[in-house]
Amino acid sequence: MTLGYDKKIVAQDLSVTIPDGELTVIIGPNACGKSTLLRALSRLASPLQGQVWLDGEAIARYPTKEVARRLGLLPQSSHAPAGLSVSDLVARGRYPHQTLFGRWREEDEAAVQQAMEATGVADLAEQSVDTLSGGQRQRVWIAMVLAQQTPLLLLDEPTTWLDITHQIELLELMQDLNRQHGRTLVVVLHELNHACRYATHLIAMRGGKILAEGKPKEIVTPELIEAVYGLRCVIVDDPVAGTPMIVPLGREG
Repeated sequence: MTLGYDKKIVAQDLSVTIPDGELTVIIGPNACGKSTLLRALSRLASPLQGQVWLDGEAIARYPTKEVARRLGLLPQSSHAPAGLSVSDLVARGRYPHQTLFGRWREEDEAAVQQAMEATGVADLAEQSVDTLSGGQRQRVWIAMVLAQQTPLLLLDEPTTWLDITHQIELLELMQDLNRQHGRTLVVVLHELNHACRYATHLIAMRGGKILAEGKPKEIVTPELIEAVYGLRCVIVDDPVAGTPMIVPLGREG
């Protein structure tokens, strides 16, 4: 398929299959097409040519509410209405599951509470989203996506604004959602070593093309990292996870 916006072509002849039941991480330099691909996969943007298929059907043919029952999306930037509380924002993730008359059910309340607890924002439930720090707001938005309880989650740079502790907590949560609950995740990350540690399937992009995809241990090499980022490095085993760990070479390397 061909992807682009404002008459600018971002990717041509792009073909990608997201493996079911995997935690797929997309890596690549800025402006390589990662976010554009995620927007197309979620139907937030339409391909200029070609189609996106979801569960055996062209995604464009689904009603909007049905798409929201099947996939949850966290875009790069989100804005909440002024004065909205944390619990009210997270509750909006239940919209796809509401009946015609919008009756709030026990399962809706349980989903909201579980999502807030999983992201560590339950104690902020009555606080206005406007008053939160960038990291807190990011966790609230993630909670809203989790409250949708969809089998497929698309997250565009979800660790932005988070300190290292909350980054790891979020990545561990995504790993649990994948391993223990069988959810399929597609995540755009910039931190390469996080990508290698947590991804079960890795997609490396540059210039709107996919240069490699597969298990991190099988595809991550110094040659690939240099081809994707122009960065000379060595690859060693992560002493904790045993996954590839990228160590950049300095000027003297």
